Amino acid sequence: MKAIVQDRYGSADVLEFKDIEEPVVGDDDVLIRVHAAGCGPDVWHLMTGMPYMARLAIGLRTPKLPVLGWDVAGTVEAVGSNVTGIQPGDEVMGTTKGSFAELAIAKADDLVPKPAGLSFEEAGALPISGITALRAIRDEGHVQPGQTVLIIGAAGGVGSLAVQIAKAYDAKVTAVSSTSKEDLVRSVGADDVIDYTREDFTDGSRRWDVIIDTAGRRPLSQLRRALTPKGTLVIVGGDGGGRWTGGFFRGMLRAPVVSLFTGQRLRGLATKVKREDLIALTELIAAGTLRPVIDRTYPLIEAPDAIRYLEEGHSRGKIVITV
Repeated sequence: MKAIVQDRYGSADVLEFKDIEEPVVGDDDVLIRVHAAGCGPDVWHLMTGMPYMARLAIGLRTPKLPVLGWDVAGTVEAVGSNVTGIQPGDEVMGTTKGSFAELAIAKADDLVPKPAGLSFEEAGALPISGITALRAIRDEGHVQPGQTVLIIGAAGGVGSLAVQIAKAYDAKVTAVSSTSKEDLVRSVGADDVIDYTREDFTDGSRRWDVIIDTAGRRPLSQLRRALTPKGTLVIVGGDGGGRWTGGFFRGMLRAPVVSLFTGQRLRGLATKVKREDLIALTELIAAGTLRPVIDRTYPLIEAPDAIRYLEEGHSRGKIVITV
């Protein structure tokens, strides 16, 4: 089968489009004929092996998983003997290890039925970004009806979904983006838009109950000025720690420590994939309150170009690989 593989860490130049052996289905596995796979920051981290501390999990010197891709949407080809509730021919979406390929293996608990109203491309864009946005708004932000929510990076793959989920929780949403993306963030429900190139939203003149920072570059001291005295900041990703730690220490260690000395709640977010969260996303889709925004699609052979475009940092929604 065809796949995008790498034998070392590096830029998109290390990726190869080549034939590899088809995966073998174990007793607890689901074999998926891949139709679409999301291309987001998670893919970039796997490709580059950065920040370096991530290599403790993905391989110290070389990648443990040579095939890229985490999000997946496709059709079930076969199931293992222990799998129930899923059968060949079912259309599914979820997560796997190695979705930039014609075939991929996933666990049944990492899959849900693809919503009938979504295309495969939309379904492939949803799992990782959708779970990240959901957990930021619901689990860490604890967004309540009537609260004011500021979403930094609102036009991105996670941000555009976070805007919609916050609106589903009856919040008043302010989106931070560039002027060129104002139409997009308003189309997904933003009540107000701030152009970060023209306005300093951290000068203390305005404050929000919850801030979701998907960009992860501003100092905590600045973001705290934009929070209400009892407000909550959720840091999603970011690269403030450079090549070695990325945004880990800023979001997962420094922010909670600062919280101990202030009435504000500051938290980093580590995405954990749970089936119940995938189900929650499908329920929001069924209710008509959530739909992925797709910027561009690339055929599998052009996956390196998709990642190069991702690196430019100007995407409007999610980038998707089609197979």
